[in-house]
Amino acid sequence: MPADFETSTLWRVSCFDRLHEQSVMGGLHGSEQQTLLSSTLQAELFELERRREASDALEVIAACLRLQEPALIYVRCHDFVWPVTVFPAQMLYHAPRALVEASEKGLAGASVISVEPAVLRPPGHPMRDRVAADASYWPLGPALWSLALNGPRSRLLAEIGGTAAYRAMRSPRTDNLPLPGAIAPAADRLRREAASLKQIADWPGMSAERGARLLNALYLCSNLMVTRSHSSARSEPRRSLFGLLSR
Repeated sequence: MPADFETSTLWRVSCFDRLHEQSVMGGLHGSEQQTLLSSTLQAELFELERRREASDALEVIAACLRLQEPALIYVRCHDFVWPVTVFPAQMLYHAPRALVEASEKGLAGASVISVEPAVLRPPGHPMRDRVAADASYWPLGPALWSLALNGPRSRLLAEIGGTAAYRAMRSPRTDNLPLPGAIAPAADRLRREAASLKQIADWPGMSAERGARLLNALYLCSNLMVTRSHSSARSEPRRSLFGLLSR
């Protein structure tokens, strides 16, 4: 990360782009630094690039969670770039401001610009030289929940897609997570019974997109049981020509 990119600052996109270009020309950013990422995370990111999903914030963070690997993720929200360092083992992230404070418009268009090795360390790390102030660390769960429900991704994450039935392991209320509209009764029902995405889409007030968003949110908060052999398991609803989930 170039010295000009302070992790305590939200950058306007134009400023970030300018400094990013300067750092690439100066050889401070790119392949040399990217090799510090683990080979497994690099492989995940290359696969996302192959699928043209490298800018998908949910998929990128989900990869970090699967591998339990910290990473610095530059996320564009509307006119600003948020430097977000995720710490999956601690379920924390560092950012200048909590992501849940981003505007709905910003979250709706959130995209990943770059992924780099984590510069900071989590709170309580024995090597204190790169541990930031406690007030700049935030719980990861609420941010993932908000991004899943309000972000740009409207279909299931690849890892939980396919033929499956789903069940919530606990009520999101126990984690103080918001349950807007029809999401609340759907989450309650998933505590009582397993259901496929097709079935969830038919519940009152729900749709395939709302169901996918809820399932993504539950999964990223370690609150989803996925079974491929349950009698309720069904394949995902097909996507229409316009990229929307249809029943």
